[in-house]
Amino acid sequence: MQKTGTDPDEYLTTLPERFRDDALRLDAAISEVMSGRSRVLWEGVFWGGTDQRILGYGDLDQPRPRGGSVEWFVVGLAVQQNYLSVYVNAVEDDQYVAQKYAHTLGRAKIGSSSVGFKSLADIDLDALLHLVRIAREQTE
Repeated sequence: MQKTGTDPDEYLTTLPERFRDDALRLDAAISEVMSGRSRVLWEGVFWGGTDQRILGYGDLDQPRPRGGSVEWFVVGLAVQQNYLSVYVNAVEDDQYVAQKYAHTLGRAKIGSSSVGFKSLADIDLDALLHLVRIAREQTE
């Protein structure tokens, strides 16, 4: 995946109608927490080999296990085929914060650094934004 010159606001207007309002609300809330940080659309092949578009907030130089590092985002917002995903690149007490605080988030599918849900109504937005704040603080 790589950063693109696509305008994030333009991208958000192209989202499927069933996700658009939730994605716009999430974008506004995450943008507020990540104020002053970059907000860029990333496009390309993601981990599972699928073509993705992810709205990334903040820049992160992430070390790779075998040396070197890769440019990435601190927080990401993606619209998948059947759900929304928020990626939070933060660790607390040697545990990914998405996993550590999973019990606070509501009805969500939790990955190492991802929170997936069908609708904002399924999750506790304040709890999700708590994770975003942790990620921001860790990368200041």
